[in-house]
Amino acid sequence: MPTGYTWARTGMRAVVRREDKKNRRINVLGAYAPCGPVPDLLWQTQTGKIDAGVLLEFVCTRLAGLSQGAAGLAVPPAGWRRVRPCTVVLDNASAHVAHAFKDHRSELQAVGVELFYLPPRSPELNRIERIWRSAKYEDYPHRSQAGIEELERAVDEALLRQRMRLRASAHDLPEAA
Repeated sequence: MPTGYTWARTGMRAVVRREDKKNRRINVLGAYAPCGPVPDLLWQTQTGKIDAGVLLEFVCTRLAGLSQGAAGLAVPPAGWRRVRPCTVVLDNASAHVAHAFKDHRSELQAVGVELFYLPPRSPELNRIERIWRSAKYEDYPHRSQAGIEELERAVDEALLRQRMRLRASAHDLPEAA
């Protein structure tokens, strides 16, 4: 993110590097998996736009576990189904409600993935929003990077810290049960 403000000693001029914003954006597609032996945070960074096709591929490969990706929905391996059912909670982002994604709802159900849509304008119901906020404001301290690779590395490090924090918070739960 660009630097919005800075400070300097009295009488000194603050100099902030200004770089071109074009082609300097990293989009993150992520999922919070609270169930299982250990809660997990899955994500994928991308420099281009996240559309329905990218979302469908992410759900098929990372959440459903189809090795062929979205192509595996048309002809899943004989009798293949997830070991545990999976419910994907979505808000009303354009990629989530696009026909190119929603039209695959029945095929996703056939492999054990159900789609659940939150009501409009209710981000407080989406548990991953707290994770994004913490990653953005607590784990991503330096707001300006020199290049796109450095930016992607910083985003991955922030999300990795979030993943470790989630896993550590559930470390003692089996013993407590």
